[in-house]
Amino acid sequence: MSTATATSPNLEVLLDVPVKLSVELGSCLLPMREILQLAPGSVVPLDRLADTPVDIFVNQKLIARGQVVVVEEMFGIKLTELLGKSA
Repeated sequence: MSTATATSPNLEVLLDVPVKLSVELGSCLLPMREILQLAPGSVVPLDRLADTPVDIFVNQKLIARGQVVVVEEMFGIKLTELLGKSA
C-alpha cells in the first residue's frame, strides 16, 4: 500500500511541507566574558554526559530522543524514544 493511498486526503497536501528538525546535544550558561574569549579549539562544557540521549525537535517542539551515531563518516541520530503529547 503506498503512502498516498494510506494517508487521509486532507493530510496529503501537508506531506511535502518542509519542517526544521534540530538536535540538542546539551546546553550551558556562560557569562559574556567567557563567550568573548572563545576561539577555535575552545571546549564548551555541556550539561549532559556523553551517553545521555539527545533531544530531537521539529519546529522547536520536542518530539523524540536518540543516540548520536556515526554513519559513513557523518553524524546521525538513532531514534530511541518517540514522545507523545505529554512531552
